[in-house]
Amino acid sequence: MATINLTINGKKQTVDVDPKTPVLWVLREHLRLVGTKYGCGIAQCGACTIHVNGTAVRSCSLPVSAAQNKEITTIEGLSENGEHPVQKAWLEHDVAQCGYCQTGQIMSAAALLKSNPNPTDAQIETAMSGNICRCGTYLRIREAIKEAAGQK
Repeated sequence: MATINLTINGKKQTVDVDPKTPVLWVLREHLRLVGTKYGCGIAQCGACTIHVNGTAVRSCSLPVSAAQNKEITTIEGLSENGEHPVQKAWLEHDVAQCGYCQTGQIMSAAALLKSNPNPTDAQIETAMSGNICRCGTYLRIREAIKEAAGQK
Protein backbone atom coordinates (compact mmCIF):
# COMPACT_ATOMS: atom_id res chain seq x y z
CA MET A 1 0.00 0.00 0.00
CA ALA A 2 1.07 3.56 -0.67
CA THR A 3 -0.43 7.00 -0.29
CA ILE A 4 -1.21 8.33 -3.75
CA ASN A 5 -2.10 11.99 -4.37
CA LEU A 6 -4.36 12.63 -7.32
CA THR A 7 -6.16 15.55 -8.91
CA ILE A 8 -9.53 14.37 -10.18
CA ASN A 9 -12.07 16.71 -11.71
CA GLY A 10 -10.13 19.64 -10.26
CA LYS A 11 -10.13 18.31 -6.70
CA LYS A 12 -7.17 16.97 -4.75
CA GLN A 13 -7.72 13.38 -3.60
CA THR A 14 -5.58 11.06 -1.51
CA VAL A 15 -5.96 7.28 -1.57
CA ASP A 16 -4.07 4.47 0.15
CA VAL A 17 -3.79 1.71 -2.44
CA ASP A 18 -1.33 -0.60 -4.13
CA PRO A 19 0.49 1.65 -6.65
CA LYS A 20 -0.22 -0.93 -9.38
CA THR A 21 -4.00 -0.63 -8.93
CA PRO A 22 -5.62 0.54 -12.17
CA VAL A 23 -7.04 4.06 -12.00
CA LEU A 24 -10.43 2.61 -12.99
CA TRP A 25 -10.71 0.73 -9.70
CA VAL A 26 -9.48 3.68 -7.65
CA LEU A 27 -12.19 5.83 -9.24
CA ARG A 28 -14.98 3.29 -8.83
CA GLU A 29 -14.10 1.49 -5.59
CA HIS A 30 -12.28 4.11 -3.53
CA LEU A 31 -13.70 7.41 -4.74
CA ARG A 32 -17.19 6.23 -5.79
CA LEU A 33 -16.93 7.90 -9.19
CA VAL A 34 -18.83 5.17 -11.02
CA GLY A 35 -19.46 6.94 -14.33
CA THR A 36 -16.29 5.39 -15.73
CA LYS A 37 -17.22 1.85 -16.74
CA TYR A 38 -15.40 -1.47 -16.72
CA GLY A 39 -15.67 -3.16 -20.09
CA CYS A 40 -12.87 -5.53 -21.04
CA GLY A 41 -10.05 -4.84 -18.59
CA ILE A 42 -7.41 -4.91 -21.34
CA ALA A 43 -7.79 -1.40 -22.84
CA GLN A 44 -9.50 -2.63 -25.99
CA CYS A 45 -13.13 -1.48 -25.69
CA GLY A 46 -12.85 2.14 -24.49
CA ALA A 47 -15.63 1.98 -21.87
CA CYS A 48 -13.17 3.12 -19.18
CA THR A 49 -11.87 6.18 -21.04
CA ILE A 50 -10.90 9.21 -18.95
CA HIS A 51 -8.76 12.26 -19.68
CA VAL A 52 -5.25 12.49 -18.29
CA ASN A 53 -3.82 15.94 -18.93
CA GLY A 54 -6.49 16.34 -21.62
CA THR A 55 -5.67 13.14 -23.50
CA ALA A 56 -8.07 10.19 -23.74
CA VAL A 57 -6.62 7.27 -21.74
CA ARG A 58 -7.93 3.81 -20.87
CA SER A 59 -8.15 3.80 -17.08
CA CYS A 60 -8.33 0.00 -16.78
CA SER A 61 -4.68 -0.34 -17.76
CA LEU A 62 -3.21 2.81 -16.20
CA PRO A 63 -1.59 2.17 -12.80
CA VAL A 64 -2.60 4.79 -10.26
CA SER A 65 1.07 5.52 -9.56
CA ALA A 66 1.40 6.81 -13.14
CA ALA A 67 -1.48 9.24 -12.59
CA GLN A 68 0.14 11.21 -9.76
CA ASN A 69 0.77 14.89 -10.51
CA LYS A 70 -1.53 14.74 -13.54
CA GLU A 71 -4.95 16.23 -14.17
CA ILE A 72 -7.57 13.49 -14.37
CA THR A 73 -11.04 14.21 -15.72
CA THR A 74 -13.84 11.68 -15.55
CA ILE A 75 -17.30 11.89 -17.09
CA GLU A 76 -18.47 13.42 -13.81
CA GLY A 77 -15.99 16.26 -14.29
CA LEU A 78 -16.60 16.91 -17.98
CA SER A 79 -19.42 19.33 -17.09
CA GLU A 80 -21.54 20.00 -14.04
CA ASN A 81 -24.95 19.52 -15.62
CA GLY A 82 -24.37 17.64 -18.86
CA GLU A 83 -23.81 20.91 -20.71
CA HIS A 84 -20.64 19.94 -22.56
CA PRO A 85 -21.25 20.27 -26.33
CA VAL A 86 -20.58 16.55 -26.83
CA GLN A 87 -23.08 15.57 -24.13
CA LYS A 88 -25.71 17.87 -25.65
CA ALA A 89 -25.07 16.51 -29.15
CA TRP A 90 -25.35 12.94 -27.83
CA LEU A 91 -28.87 13.72 -26.65
CA GLU A 92 -29.76 15.62 -29.81
CA HIS A 93 -28.76 12.65 -31.98
CA ASP A 94 -30.18 10.02 -29.61
CA VAL A 95 -26.85 8.21 -29.64
CA ALA A 96 -27.23 5.96 -26.61
CA GLN A 97 -29.11 2.70 -26.77
CA CYS A 98 -27.93 0.42 -23.97
CA GLY A 99 -25.64 3.25 -22.84
CA TYR A 100 -22.85 1.12 -21.42
CA CYS A 101 -20.09 2.43 -23.68
CA GLN A 102 -21.33 6.00 -23.76
CA THR A 103 -19.17 7.57 -21.06
CA GLY A 104 -16.06 6.26 -22.80
CA GLN A 105 -17.37 7.37 -26.19
CA ILE A 106 -18.15 10.85 -24.88
CA MET A 107 -14.75 11.20 -23.21
CA SER A 108 -12.95 10.13 -26.40
CA ALA A 109 -15.04 12.52 -28.49
CA ALA A 110 -14.42 15.43 -26.09
CA ALA A 111 -10.65 14.80 -26.19
CA LEU A 112 -10.76 14.69 -29.99
CA LEU A 113 -12.58 18.02 -30.23
CA LYS A 114 -10.26 19.65 -27.73
CA SER A 115 -7.24 18.72 -29.86
CA ASN A 116 -8.98 19.07 -33.23
CA PRO A 117 -12.05 21.33 -33.14
CA ASN A 118 -12.98 20.67 -36.78
CA PRO A 119 -12.27 16.99 -37.55
CA THR A 120 -13.02 15.28 -40.83
CA ASP A 121 -15.04 12.06 -40.94
CA ALA A 122 -11.80 10.10 -41.32
CA GLN A 123 -10.26 11.83 -38.29
CA ILE A 124 -13.38 11.10 -36.25
CA GLU A 125 -13.29 7.44 -37.24
CA THR A 126 -9.60 7.18 -36.37
CA ALA A 127 -10.00 8.88 -33.00
CA MET A 128 -13.05 6.82 -32.08
CA SER A 129 -11.80 3.47 -33.43
CA GLY A 130 -10.74 2.30 -29.96
CA ASN A 131 -14.27 2.61 -28.59
CA ILE A 132 -16.58 -0.31 -29.17
CA CYS A 133 -20.34 0.19 -29.25
CA ARG A 134 -22.13 -3.12 -28.94
CA CYS A 135 -25.33 -1.50 -30.22
CA GLY A 136 -23.64 -0.20 -33.37
CA THR A 137 -24.54 3.49 -33.08
CA TYR A 138 -21.37 4.55 -34.90
CA LEU A 139 -23.16 6.71 -37.50
CA ARG A 140 -25.03 8.63 -34.78
CA ILE A 141 -21.77 8.99 -32.83
CA ARG A 142 -20.07 10.55 -35.85
CA GLU A 143 -23.01 12.88 -36.47
CA ALA A 144 -23.08 13.93 -32.81
CA ILE A 145 -19.36 14.70 -32.90
CA LYS A 146 -19.85 16.81 -36.02
CA GLU A 147 -22.73 18.61 -34.29
CA ALA A 148 -20.59 19.29 -31.21
CA ALA A 149 -17.87 20.64 -33.51
CA GLY A 150 -20.36 23.07 -35.03
CA GLN A 151 -20.30 21.36 -38.42
CA LYS A 152 -24.10 21.09 -38.62
